Amino acid sequence: MKPVEIAPLSKAKLKLYTRLHQKKFRDQEGLFFAEGLRTVRELCLNLPDQEMLVALLIREGEAEAARFAQAWKGKLFSISEKECSQLAETATSQGIFGVFRQQLLVEHVEEAGSAKSGRSFMVALDDVQDPGNVGTILRTAVWFGADALICSAGTADRYNAKAVRSCAGSIYAILHYGVERLDLELRRLQEQGYSIVCSSLEGKDFREFSSWPEKQVLVIGNEANGISEPLRALADRLVRIPHGGASVRVESLNASVSAAILMERLAL
Repeated sequence: MKPVEIAPLSKAKLKLYTRLHQKKFRDQEGLFFAEGLRTVRELCLNLPDQEMLVALLIREGEAEAARFAQAWKGKLFSISEKECSQLAETATSQGIFGVFRQQLLVEHVEEAGSAKSGRSFMVALDDVQDPGNVGTILRTAVWFGADALICSAGTADRYNAKAVRSCAGSIYAILHYGVERLDLELRRLQEQGYSIVCSSLEGKDFREFSSWPEKQVLVIGNEANGISEPLRALADRLVRIPHGGASVRVESLNASVSAAILMERLAL
């Protein structure tokens, strides 16, 4: 394949894309930023629409990245080593970046759960603060066929660079949205017939349940404090993952590990 001549990135676009490292500008522009060949490739291969890709930025001399990116030659731009350093958030940059559009949610969020008949499963995050956990849980939710991921106002941004790396192409594979009041959203879903299942150290061993509701929302709590009191108060079930051995050797499981264990049981 003949190499494509790549136009240099303008200073105005460089300034705009650099600002996407900040959440307020991501939300303002409706865009997000991705870095690294694997992450960018997965996102490009899982685009719901070609227009969701805004731009691919390739450092001069990056042959492998340039070969991959040729398929999107109309959105391809070259950047210098200095510009790459301005854009990079990883210690050792691979020299490829992608700018993508966020999900369009206006017509979907208010309908979440309302049109579902039969079996349905969602995941909600109650102030999960590590973006790596958020991204991993999102990807796991996709694997187990969840219909949506709902995030409280205190949960890490799903478009944070670390979250994007953790979930990669899965970010387009599921409806995900944030709410100011997670308790009110869960009440709305209860009115739609969903049972609220909260992960809690004070809950009942999840293996003791012989059956699970047809429509349910699994809630995963904050890494340090667990489920907040307003959500505990409206939970239909509190469940815990028991430890093995005669004594407890660690305080708790990682949030994304807990989510995966419970999703496997609730969703299948």
